[in-house]
Amino acid sequence: MAKVSLKTTSIAAALLLSVGGSLSIVPSVSAAEKCPIDLRKSKAVGQSAAKKVGKSFAAYQEGNVDEAIAILLEVNAKNDFDKAYIDRMLGNFYAEKSQMGTAIKYLKKAVEADILGGVDHAATVRLYADLLIQEKKFKESIPQYYKWMEFTCKQDAQVYRRIGIAYSEQKNWKKVLEVADKGLSISDKPDKGLYQMKLTAYFNQKNYPAAVKVLETMVPLFQDDKRLWVQLAQFYLMTEDYTKSLATYDLAYMNGFLETAGNITRLTQLLAQKGSSYRAAQIFEKHLKSGLIKEDEKTLSILAGFYHNAKELKEGAYYYGKAAAVNNSGKFYLKQARLLTLEEKYKSAIPVLKKALDAGGVNAGEVQFELALAYLGTKQYKAAYQRCKLAAKDKKTARTAKSYLAYIEEKARIYKVQL
Repeated sequence: MAKVSLKTTSIAAALLLSVGGSLSIVPSVSAAEKCPIDLRKSKAVGQSAAKKVGKSFAAYQEGNVDEAIAILLEVNAKNDFDKAYIDRMLGNFYAEKSQMGTAIKYLKKAVEADILGGVDHAATVRLYADLLIQEKKFKESIPQYYKWMEFTCKQDAQVYRRIGIAYSEQKNWKKVLEVADKGLSISDKPDKGLYQMKLTAYFNQKNYPAAVKVLETMVPLFQDDKRLWVQLAQFYLMTEDYTKSLATYDLAYMNGFLETAGNITRLTQLLAQKGSSYRAAQIFEKHLKSGLIKEDEKTLSILAGFYHNAKELKEGAYYYGKAAAVNNSGKFYLKQARLLTLEEKYKSAIPVLKKALDAGGVNAGEVQFELALAYLGTKQYKAAYQRCKLAAKDKKTARTAKSYLAYIEEKARIYKVQL
């Protein structure tokens, strides 16, 4: 929650001391308008209280807040107006000292007295509400803000925002939406805070389509807010609109708004899903090399997969090899070897397949069969035959391996190789 500004504590200084030491307020408009703030007549503090108030105010102006408070505490106010006036000043001074509990106590008495002049009462109610919300007394703050609006006959977007904060803290999302819409309807310019409040409310209600509409409004209004672009792309994902999610992520990327490894990864995964695996690989590799994306087994295997899907077998094999080397992964050594075999680099595939066998975590029959194919590719028929026989003993590869035994035997006969 944004901190409530305590600049309002200088209200005490705005209690204009008259030449004679008393305090007075002049109504701003005629009573004909029938607004409570204008109908509330001004009054002057009693003569005995005025002297102490003047002395206290002088101490405050010199920066002696403690002394200003001590002087006010000595005042023996004779009537309700003087008491309320003193309470209001004490509330302001204690707020300036960040003694919010005490400030709230005095401001509450001044507000409940409901006797101060129009401007003074309005300012006291507003400060009281602000301090309540700052002190996390959210439920109590809401009626005070409404009282301020009723008393002043003003509709204020910032006040609606604070009411919205109070309702948000109580998780009353229906009320948050009502207040945010009201604030937006009277705001003279787009209010990001109120829009964000609506977004949060819809998110917590799990109304993701409505949240998308809010973001679709916000992004054009606040185009330089990188976070909003990412949020919109993420909400498109949540509503399974992958085309719009990709388009938004891509636009955000081209504008330099994607600054985390997670966002780059999501962009590239969406690109790959939409058939742009090579571009996905290029973007992912760029940020892997820059250090934005941490280089580890997972990220290296993701990049290898992008190149693999893009039919860039050389690069795919290279990154599967790097991924395998991180934790001696048999799975990734096997993937590397298969791409090498597809590129007809049988000689290079053989030691990689042996590493896969040594590392484990893979089906031995599959690796033996791949070794048989690699040896066959290098015309090492005896080695191919031995590996194929081992593969034939594994249930997973038995059928395929047995069908190759006869082929290898025939090749060995042609080339006069003793098996």
